Amino acid sequence: MRLAHRLAVLTAAATCVLIVFGGLVTNTGAALAVPDWPTTFGHNMFLFPPSRMVGGVFYEHGHRLLGALVGLLTLALAATLWRAGGRLRLLGMVAVAAVVLQGVIGGLRVILTADALAMVHGPFAQAFFAFVVALALLTSSAMARPAPALDAVTRGLTVATAALVYLQIVFGALLTHAGRLDLHLAGAVAVFVLAPMATARLRRSGDAVAAPVARVVLGLLGLQLLLGAGSYLARFSAIWIPGGQLTMLALPVAHRLAGGLVLAGAVVLAVRVLASAPVSPALDVAHASRAMGAAR
Repeated sequence: MRLAHRLAVLTAAATCVLIVFGGLVTNTGAALAVPDWPTTFGHNMFLFPPSRMVGGVFYEHGHRLLGALVGLLTLALAATLWRAGGRLRLLGMVAVAAVVLQGVIGGLRVILTADALAMVHGPFAQAFFAFVVALALLTSSAMARPAPALDAVTRGLTVATAALVYLQIVFGALLTHAGRLDLHLAGAVAVFVLAPMATARLRRSGDAVAAPVARVVLGLLGLQLLLGAGSYLARFSAIWIPGGQLTMLALPVAHRLAGGLVLAGAVVLAVRVLASAPVSPALDVAHASRAMGAAR
């Protein structure tokens, strides 16, 4: 299991770098810098001359090579999980299917030049990243630590937060490719209302896993707010921003990466919460009664 955990962490790290390169591809306009797939200008993808990796080709072809690396790491992780059997074996197979599907979607995006596929490709990458991070949790020794019983409200808020953060990532793709700023802003408001409620409850839970992760997620939300505001000003305003074009490129890429990290943290919290025992209905009633008595 230790090898599986290390492979899951390595795969998650490689996927994180891949997401950064995906952001660079999108924000430099390099998405179609290489017009063919799975070849690169007629070359075998792995034999394409490095000397020709310049400009947009560097970002697009580098993105493909990183994608292949993530695919190989996922295969190795799945092979390790196969030996574990049971639920982990199934999750390993799901990871392989997901990474293959993601590669095909990316390739079809090039061949068909369809923006609709780009709007699927980005959010799916973030979902895969969160899934692999969850596998890293499930194969870690931390997951074996006993989790305290949690009430239904905390469990519901945590799962709803993970779902809402992912929906917000989808809205981000719609903003990038279809200009739907309204949906992204509405999603941001909803996330910043719901997520602090869930993380506050989990920070007080005393869980050795959920409590520290909840603190990290809350910190990432603050960072994401700053990056989102900077990205908005860079794209939709005429305000001068220090660093010029470099800052205008770095802000949306960092915003995308931070969004993926928030999603991964939210999914980890949801997995941990779902693995914990629910508080019995009788205990829930007792807690509510004590709360009402204190209020009087």
